[in-house]
Amino acid sequence: MKLFKFPKTKKGRIALTAVVLWGLAKVSLFFFPWPRYIARATWEEAKILWRRTPIEEVLAHKREPPNELAKLALVLEAQRFAVDSLRLPAGESFAKYSRVDRDTLLLLLSAARRDTLALHRWWFPVVGWVPYKGYFDFADAHAAQRKFDANGYDTDLRPASAFSTLGWFDDPLLSTTLRQDSISLVNTVLHELTHNRIFVKGAVEFNESFASFVGSRGSAEFYRARGDSAAAVTIEQRWRDEQARADYVARLLAALDSAYTAHPGDSIARVVAHDSAYARATRQIVDSLTRTRGDSVAQFVRQRLRLNNATLLARRVYGSSLPFFDTVHVALAGNLRATVDSVVNIAARSKDPFAAVRGLLHRASGLNAGTQTDADPRHRR
Repeated sequence: MKLFKFPKTKKGRIALTAVVLWGLAKVSLFFFPWPRYIARATWEEAKILWRRTPIEEVLAHKREPPNELAKLALVLEAQRFAVDSLRLPAGESFAKYSRVDRDTLLLLLSAARRDTLALHRWWFPVVGWVPYKGYFDFADAHAAQRKFDANGYDTDLRPASAFSTLGWFDDPLLSTTLRQDSISLVNTVLHELTHNRIFVKGAVEFNESFASFVGSRGSAEFYRARGDSAAAVTIEQRWRDEQARADYVARLLAALDSAYTAHPGDSIARVVAHDSAYARATRQIVDSLTRTRGDSVAQFVRQRLRLNNATLLARRVYGSSLPFFDTVHVALAGNLRATVDSVVNIAARSKDPFAAVRGLLHRASGLNAGTQTDADPRHRR
């Protein structure tokens, strides 16, 4: 006699998944030091999974506004492009749609000491140590930020509209992500599906910067394949802008690193150098905006601009090695599929994925790998 019968319907399986996830969250109350955090994250993921609806069904019913239906159809195209052209494993990820009952999905918190150029890291199962922590509970996020602030840390708290479960679940397109413009939407789909293909444990800088590279270069190829050269040109310009911002961040952090080096062991002097460097950078940005955009724009930016170790180091996680991957791409004749395959094959099981890819670059181009280290973010810390 069977004591348990596995549900045969899709709704039944989703309900069972939700119950199991919630049960795991309850069990975590006894084994984890952050029970409320785990329980809330599990509950939010369960809701996302429960609300999944195939995009094909949404398109067939035509109940959404026309602009949303057009974006949903675009997401399906991007998902197929990711699978067929880049060999990114999608499964049912981004083939389904899930509404989130708020404008912001979650908040990401980063923190860094004011006298050291190193992000605080949190440990999580599967992914290892990561330099940010996501919060579905916004009150908890702000409370954690205040605690770091009170202990003398720089902090950065920013919204996120999407995330990846690294292939553990079929991640749906979320309503928060659908608010992006069409170009950013395709970029996000390719970025997140890249994590399904490769996510090196404990190497977040590599994972995120490589996904940023694939998202941008892949979306440009996607639009060129659709015959939309104007969109491809816009993507190329955004890519150049992103690299320019990454270069600015690298130069500012390098200058601060030199100031820190001049005061070894003197935390007070390092904090003074920190405050001076960011005050000077803020003045330069505001002065430049005043000349080019006018005083009202400059003052608006001044009120919102928050330059500190956490904000810049968090940005570097996603963008500091973009020229490095571009160099690999050029060495492989500009073939994005070959670049993705080669990087994944060489880096997936490496403890030092950047070093592994530098070796690939050396073999692919015949160049001295030592000449490429300026593109590796770890050589600019």
